[in-house]
Amino acid sequence: MATSLRPPRLLPFSPKTLQNLKFTLAKPFHYSKPSFRPSISRPPLLLRRLSSSVSAVSTGESNSAPSTGGESYDFDLFTIGAGSGGVRASRFAANFGASVAICELPFSTISSDTTGGFGGTCVLRGCVPKKLMVYASKYSHEFEESHGFGWNYETDPKHDWSTLIANKNAELQRLTGIYKNILKNADVTLIEGRGKIVDPHTVNVDGKLYTAKHILVSVGGRPHMPDIPGIEHAIDSDRALDLPSKPDKIAIVGGGYIALEFAGIFNGLLSEVHVFIRQKKVLRGFDEEIRDFVGEQMSLRGIQFHTEESPQAIIKAENGSLSLKTSKGIIDGFSHVMFATGRKPNTKNLGLEEVGVKLAENGAIMVDEYSKTTVDSIWAVGDVTDRINLTPVALMEGGSFAKTVFLNQPTKPDHRAVPAAVFSQPPIGQVGLTEQQAIEEYGDIDVYTSNFRPLKATVSGLPDRVYMKMIVCAKTNVVLGVHMCGDDSPEIIQGIAIAVKAGLTKEQFDSTVGVHPTAAEELVTMRTPTRKIRQNSSEEEKVKDEVKSKA
Repeated sequence: MATSLRPPRLLPFSPKTLQNLKFTLAKPFHYSKPSFRPSISRPPLLLRRLSSSVSAVSTGESNSAPSTGGESYDFDLFTIGAGSGGVRASRFAANFGASVAICELPFSTISSDTTGGFGGTCVLRGCVPKKLMVYASKYSHEFEESHGFGWNYETDPKHDWSTLIANKNAELQRLTGIYKNILKNADVTLIEGRGKIVDPHTVNVDGKLYTAKHILVSVGGRPHMPDIPGIEHAIDSDRALDLPSKPDKIAIVGGGYIALEFAGIFNGLLSEVHVFIRQKKVLRGFDEEIRDFVGEQMSLRGIQFHTEESPQAIIKAENGSLSLKTSKGIIDGFSHVMFATGRKPNTKNLGLEEVGVKLAENGAIMVDEYSKTTVDSIWAVGDVTDRINLTPVALMEGGSFAKTVFLNQPTKPDHRAVPAAVFSQPPIGQVGLTEQQAIEEYGDIDVYTSNFRPLKATVSGLPDRVYMKMIVCAKTNVVLGVHMCGDDSPEIIQGIAIAVKAGLTKEQFDSTVGVHPTAAEELVTMRTPTRKIRQNSSEEEKVKDEVKSKA
């Protein structure tokens, strides 16, 4: 997550400048009256701080937020949930002049009905700790690679799990403190406790009532565990990040990105890893060739995949070992069984339906294109809305909400061409449409692919490869999607996403000079399409013959 965690820096003003501003700042603050009225009751943060610097005497400004209807509230905005989206929305709203409060459960590395923490899933039990553990797990592969480059070790390197977990948790404590300071520096009121909506303008936090003109729900999601016998012996992704000891042999149930990331982590830390999936392939919804490639590469690293198997029960032996019963039989001897079978919006016991907020079948809050719910004063952003469940998307939605409500700039979150990464080993980067999606939407497409051995592997001797794929609209030559799997894919795809979002053509990619020697240069040197898909079958056969003749 490449976001700045520093609070806004205020410009220095000399005592003389402050004195000159005193008269101006003492006057009542007035906003223009556009058709879409900003919902704020205070001057922006910079002017509020300047005013307090000019004089220590109270200006008599009330903490309550007057509404246009003459009512008054404790705050302009009350946010439930201090994850990525909630913090971004609250900070922006406060900087735009709103009086803001935010509530969050007490800190814990493992979420529950009574624990959470400022920073939310991404910072405390998602992106950040996961990526730290990916870093830790990659060293075993790098030690293996190093032999081809002349490195030898008298003894095999050993990993200390307790050191990793202690350092990881220390970093999480530092980050949650930073998030609190970001909010405090924006003059946001921090409240610790569980929030529940009582009516369209009131939130109950552990028995204390707070009123607000607007309520924002940004409580994210929680891991979903199936109801099967013995499920109490299983762990979810929260617990997998904070185990007291490293698994010796682990069964991971699920074929999505969370399952693959943890499979890579524990495999890299030298656990025996078995992955059980209901489908024939991993990563349903991803491009088909990427699904095939990452499964092959992870198998080469020693991960065992059990396809088309559904979990039925977990059995615990007297010695504490676990057996997993599936639709195809029983495999025993596991120290841990982990379920990574999806996440669900964390909307239980929030009082949403009681006040008229409509929920989807899976519990997600239904919102319009501006993130407003079916109740005009209640809004929602992030994973709790189940749109695109990614941290940068929650940040975008939070910022768009704040601009819409408090800055007189109605802003729709733009969910087009959102890049994404899977920190499997090897990792995946993708942006835009898959091949199947492109066919359904555009019909005629050209597909460019490249499967090659990277330079590093030519000396290491390991079977590592890189796969890249570009999908182009045949009629306009616009690049519709880029998918890749291999080292540094997430870093590379961020830059490529700019080009795809901007609607660049294949010619513009081809006219770009590559950076050599890199894997990324392949994206500007794929000249000949691997295949051309045409809606007219006879035309497609003709195109296939042309491609074969050029190959």
